Amino acid sequence: MDGIVLLKEDHKTVEKLFKQFEKADEEAHSQKRKIVDQVIEELTTHAWIEERIFYPAAREAAPDTKDHVLESVEEHHVVLWMLSELKGLDAADERFDAKMSVLMENVRHHVEEEEKEWFPDVRKAMGRNRLTELGKEMKAAKKTAPTDPLTVPSADQ
Repeated sequence: MDGIVLLKEDHKTVEKLFKQFEKADEEAHSQKRKIVDQVIEELTTHAWIEERIFYPAAREAAPDTKDHVLESVEEHHVVLWMLSELKGLDAADERFDAKMSVLMENVRHHVEEEEKEWFPDVRKAMGRNRLTELGKEMKAAKKTAPTDPLTVPSADQ
């Protein structure tokens, strides 16, 4: 699978979880907790493989994407801290839904920028073979990616 396709699949998976959260009954705390735990796992893994593998390769292949990559890393920083806060927050807490709502806005903005503004340039610069190599590398890295959002590099920046 090509690296950009893999990232877009991750985006779709997370969007489905967001929609489940939005449809969940307001008082369904245990259901919301399960969804948020899945979101935390998905986004932590996703950010890890992007930062460790995809972003460096994108910057190398398409130097013009440097600013997009740097902005994306900053967006990851915000998202990862929100994930760490959600991880420790009781689903019945009055801030839980609000925090999740802000997280979803941030992630949706991030996904839109990646997919529309700079993935096409990266695809053109890398070509199919390199993207396929990256896809294999990222898929393998998912198996050993951390589950704690604060262990992703951009969380420290």
